[in-house]
Amino acid sequence: MSIVINLDVMMAKRKIGLTELSKEVDITMANLSILKNNKAKAVRFSTLNAICKALNCQPGDILEYVEDEEETEDKK
Repeated sequence: MSIVINLDVMMAKRKIGLTELSKEVDITMANLSILKNNKAKAVRFSTLNAICKALNCQPGDILEYVEDEEETEDKK
């Protein structure tokens, strides 16, 4: 199972930078960068809520399920 975080896409659509979003969401730039670069192992609902509020979007605009290649091959 792979959950892809499309935060960078939404940030580009809303024309907001990492520094500005970091201040608005009250999360460190380092932690926001981890989310943005798909390195996060988990995300708190409160963080997701704050990001969605700041970017005026839905969680589904940021999070996407992508089936792993291994899982696809196992089903064959």
